[in-house]
Amino acid sequence: MPAQWTGELVGRMHNARITAKQLAQKMGKNPKYVSQVLNGHYSPKTAEREFNEALDSLIQEKTA
Repeated sequence: MPAQWTGELVGRMHNARITAKQLAQKMGKNPKYVSQVLNGHYSPKTAEREFNEALDSLIQEKTA
């Protein structure tokens, strides 16, 4: 089962119209890795921080 933070992150992505592919590209990760984390199949210790930082950066770029 995915962690609560992943649901919140996906909601923020949806509201900002940012795709998982864009997030993966920003993070320098494979889109499959991003999908696995967001779906709860893989949960690295630093994922929450890394994903949120990348998403914050993408949102900032969109509004700049």
